[in-house]
Amino acid sequence: MNICVLCEEQSKKSRNGKPHDHLIKVDDVRIFKGNNPRGFEEQDYQCLTCKSKFTQSTDKKDLAWTLWQG
Repeated sequence: MNICVLCEEQSKKSRNGKPHDHLIKVDDVRIFKGNNPRGFEEQDYQCLTCKSKFTQSTDKKDLAWTLWQG
C-alpha cells in the first residue's frame, strides 16, 4: 500500500488533530453509549488521493486516528 505524505502525518495526529483536506467521511458516525453518559464516537474516513482508510475515535482508550491496512 502506498500511503501519501498527508496520510502518513495524519496517522501521527493526536485527539485534537483535524482530518487533512483529502480525507472524506465514509458512512455515518457510530455513537457508543456506556456507563459514562458522554460515551464516545467513531467516524471512518478515506483519502481521495491514496485511498487509505482511517477511523477517528474520541474514546480515551483508543488511538485518535487508526490507519487500516488494505
